[in-house]
Amino acid sequence: MPVSALFSALRAPARRQGLVAAWLAFTAVLLAAPLAWAALPIDRIKLPPGFHIEVLTADVPAAREMALSSNGILYVGSFQGDVYALELKNGKVGKRHVVASGLTMPVGVAWHNGALYISAVSSIVRLDDIDHHLDNPPKAVVVTDALPAERHHGWKFIAFGPDGKLYVPQGAPCNVCLPVSDPQRMHFAMIGRMDADGSHYETIARGVRNSVGFAWHPQTHELWFTDNGRDLLGDDVPDDKLNRLSHTGEDFGFPYCHGGNVADPEFGAGHPCSGFTPPVARLGAHVASLGMRFYSGPMFPADYANSIFIAEHGSWNRSKKIGYRVVRVSANPDGTNARQEVFAQGWLNADETQWGRPADVLPLTDGSLLISDDYAGAIYRVTYSK
Repeated sequence: MPVSALFSALRAPARRQGLVAAWLAFTAVLLAAPLAWAALPIDRIKLPPGFHIEVLTADVPAAREMALSSNGILYVGSFQGDVYALELKNGKVGKRHVVASGLTMPVGVAWHNGALYISAVSSIVRLDDIDHHLDNPPKAVVVTDALPAERHHGWKFIAFGPDGKLYVPQGAPCNVCLPVSDPQRMHFAMIGRMDADGSHYETIARGVRNSVGFAWHPQTHELWFTDNGRDLLGDDVPDDKLNRLSHTGEDFGFPYCHGGNVADPEFGAGHPCSGFTPPVARLGAHVASLGMRFYSGPMFPADYANSIFIAEHGSWNRSKKIGYRVVRVSANPDGTNARQEVFAQGWLNADETQWGRPADVLPLTDGSLLISDDYAGAIYRVTYSK
């Protein structure tokens, strides 16, 4: 679908319904687009002094969330139905495996107690003892198949928390709406958690439009997460957010308030933004903030300790593109004094074409940082040396 056709669909009277089909079609075009480079132009990526970037692999189509096992196996979810396993040794890929296929947008992967958990929109499945069966993966065990089946914001970043529970978000099934069947936002626009066997699913955060990245602070063990802002309010409104959950049940405002400071023109009346938990940081409008992790590794300079790296997938709905980079946010453990800076950029060309789109970040045990790229089908490794 041409970009002009996409925006025409968004402006049509039935734009809410059209948005679902238009966005999915546009995403499919981006993911299926062949990369017009003989080799990835990694030299275009700009990093702070002392940092270096290399291509770890360019053979993981539509790569999204990453998870590392205790045996050093890197698992990578994707938009295209496959889940990959990469054997890592000394910062290099030894062998690549496909451990699952034919799943519905298996974006999320989480490794826990020897098993790989995979999100597939309405279900979570598990591959037991997977590290030792990469060439002959076991049959997937269904952890739950009771999640909503809506594909609009239906793909899920998943992770196990310090409490041993599996955290599973559910995005809003729309650009902006309050589903009649879910007025308290307990099943959509939320973040939930469940036991590892799929039982005791509960809502822990409401008013979250679409979180595709979260992690726990190394000191406080509180959940921090990114949240994508709504569309169709303009180029510069509203911001994507970095949020901090200080207690179970907090409300972050969607669909009433966006970016922490913008009342929704349809739903905002009677629901002032002051009544909701404000963000730790406003990340910019339509940057598409996805995967995020805290850094506590031994390689980067000391002032990077407990910094947050965020993959910004990049705008698809803005007259001048923004994002297509990795940013670093530093803040106090209570979320105050947040500061943001660009860490890695160069995937967006001067003519506003792109050759890559960061989707997730993951520190390795040696202190290096991995970046997944679903557009180039690649994973990069960032290292530091004085």
